[in-house]
Amino acid sequence: MTTLYGIKNCDTMKKAMKWLDEQGVDYHFHDYRKEGVPEAALREWIAELGWDTVINRRGTTWRKLDPATRENMDADGAVEQALANPSLIKRPILRTEKHLRAGFNADEWKALIQ
Repeated sequence: MTTLYGIKNCDTMKKAMKWLDEQGVDYHFHDYRKEGVPEAALREWIAELGWDTVINRRGTTWRKLDPATRENMDADGAVEQALANPSLIKRPILRTEKHLRAGFNADEWKALIQ
C-alpha cells in the first residue's frame, strides 16, 4: 500500500495528490494535523533519508526555531522538533512497498510506481 504523509492544505500536497489520482495510484493519505505524526515512521524516515532531507529547512517553521536549536540539530533533535511541529517535515513523504521519498517530483515518482 502506498501512503502519502503531509498536511492537506499544502500546495505541494495538492499537486502530489492530484498527480497520484491522475496516475490511478491507490494510496492512503495520512494528515499530520488530524492523525498526528507517527513517531516510529518519522524515526524510520530520518534513519533512511537523513534528518536534513526529512526536515524542511526552507520553511517558516524552521526559521522560527531558536538559532541554537537549528545549529545543534541532529537526528534525535529532528524527531523531537518534528513531533512538536509537524509542519517542519518536508511534504510530502511518499512511502511505497519498496521506496521512501521526501518531496514531490513527478518524474521520480513515475519511476517508483511502475
